[in-house]
Amino acid sequence: MPALLPAPKARAAALAAAACLIALILLCVAWELFLAPVKPGGSWLVLKAAPLLVPLFGVLHGRRYTFQWTTLLIWAYFAEGVVRAWSDSGLSARLAGVEIALALAYFVAAVSFVRATPSET
Repeated sequence: MPALLPAPKARAAALAAAACLIALILLCVAWELFLAPVKPGGSWLVLKAAPLLVPLFGVLHGRRYTFQWTTLLIWAYFAEGVVRAWSDSGLSARLAGVEIALALAYFVAAVSFVRATPSET
């Protein structure tokens, strides 16, 4: 059963988080397939987008618990962005900066959603 969003602030936070998550999935796939892949022609690193697909359904349905645990998952993408922004150059470094921004935006939106919704316990 989908959680009811009690306030416009919670709805806005859920929408922002969902948009950031979808954008991050698309970025990871595009980055590793054709924008700036590690190997020409794409690489298996595109599979880094797969863990982001797991919480997508829960985020789109406003499930508080999903927002809670994804605030931990998103830090892996933030860390990857920081490492690649530091070590890569050119387009790959700029894409890493976008990954950092999306990860931080998702975190802020998810925390805002969790704070705006009542706990279910």
